Amino acid sequence: MFGRAIVVWSWVTTAVFAVVAIPAALGVDGLSGPALAVELGLFTFSLVIWGWAFATAVVRSAQGDDIVVGNLFGSVGGAPSAVRWHLFGSLTVCVLVAAGTAVADPFGVLVPMLPLGFIGLWAARHGDFPARADTRRRAPRT
Repeated sequence: MFGRAIVVWSWVTTAVFAVVAIPAALGVDGLSGPALAVELGLFTFSLVIWGWAFATAVVRSAQGDDIVVGNLFGSVGGAPSAVRWHLFGSLTVCVLVAAGTAVADPFGVLVPMLPLGFIGLWAARHGDFPARADTRRRAPRT
């Protein structure tokens, strides 16, 4: 599977989030501080991943691939179904954990940006995109 490391990191970071956010939301003493640090750390990491995905997509677009936000994050660049299942599965689990713990731990709602960034990164690095149509305007004939 191409991009296996991206898929694995998406699940690992989601698991780390769940391991600290759920007990902290249930009131386990001493975990609210570490949970906050992990959540803000994962969100900060998501900014790096989003930047990397965007830069990679821009380079590929400049080289002639027709990459738009919809096919970068939605269709994941025609990724195999196993890759899509894992990436969107990780995002779904992360959103469910964030929603379930949001009342007790509001900073957790920032964390789903990370698996969404991994979706874009996988697509930008390994996705198949059509060639961009020539969009240059031609001078009208006189």
